[in-house]
Amino acid sequence: MKTNFLFPNKFKKIGWIIFIPVFILSILWVIFEFEPEFLDVSVISLFNDEFLQDMQIMIIIENNIADEILGILLIVSSLLIAFSKERNEDEFISKIRLESLVWATYVNYAILILAFIFIYNMIFFWVAVFNMFTILIFFIIRYNWALYKLKKSMSHEE
Repeated sequence: MKTNFLFPNKFKKIGWIIFIPVFILSILWVIFEFEPEFLDVSVISLFNDEFLQDMQIMIIIENNIADEILGILLIVSSLLIAFSKERNEDEFISKIRLESLVWATYVNYAILILAFIFIYNMIFFWVAVFNMFTILIFFIIRYNWALYKLKKSMSHEE
C-alpha cells in the first residue's frame, strides 16, 4: 500500500486529542439529546421536507448544529487517527493497515445486513447513523490491536 495518501505521523496525536472528548460528548448527546441554545443558528438546507408539506429546495431554516459539529469532529478525528503514518511505516505495517481496513469493512457491513434483517422503523435509522462512524472505529480498534500484538511479539523475540 503506497503511503502517499496517509497523513504525517503528528496528525495521529491531534486526532486522539480531538476524538476522545468528542466521542464522550457524542455519547452524552445521544443519551440526553443536549442541544445548547447558543448553537441554534440559521443554516442553508438543500432539501427540507416538513411532515405533510411540500418539499422545499435551498431554503434557510433554524437548526441546532450540535449534532453536525460532533459528527464532523468525530469523522475528521477518526480519519486522522486511522490514516496517519506510523513512525516506522514499512510494508508489514501497510499490510496490517490494509487487512484491518478490509476486516473493518466486512464487520461494518455484516452489522448493517443484520440490521436490515432484524431491526425496523426508527431504531434502524439510528443503526444506520451509527454505522457511518463504526467503520472507522472498527478499523482503529483492529489496526491498533494488530500493532500491539506485533510489538508484543517483537519484544518477546528480543
